[in-house]
Amino acid sequence: MVAAKKTKKTHGSINNRLALIMKSGKYTLGYKTVLKSLRSSKGKLIIIANNYPHLRKSEIEYYAMLCKFGVHHYNG
Repeated sequence: MVAAKKTKKTHGSINNRLALIMKSGKYTLGYKTVLKSLRSSKGKLIIIANNYPHLRKSEIEYYAMLCKFGVHHYNG
């Protein structure tokens, strides 16, 4: 029961942080723009949706590993 509360709190925390990022305006959306920002080493974290195509997801993860960026898989 305690673990369920932690996951719910963590999930809410992630949603709050995403809202803050969207409010700041410092983000990019889309496959091509993410690849461009990876190649130019602009950014810090990549958030990938759970329903994203596997091939593109693995390609973004590979580029992120080369650039030493963080990758987070979003389930919501």
